[in-house]
Amino acid sequence: MDINVFHSWFTLVMLILFVLIIGWAWSSKRVKEFREAANLPFDEPENPRQITNNKGGAQ
Repeated sequence: MDINVFHSWFTLVMLILFVLIIGWAWSSKRVKEFREAANLPFDEPENPRQITNNKGGAQ
């Protein structure tokens, strides 16, 4: 197998993978999940002192 054939196959596989990822991202089944993820920064508490420290220390 020549290295150029390998490069050609690798390029084709990467193109197919890219198209599949784009299809997954634009799928109508993912709209709810992506909207929830987009709103995560707005779900923080209003008072920063309400955030708990996971290392066991008090704030």
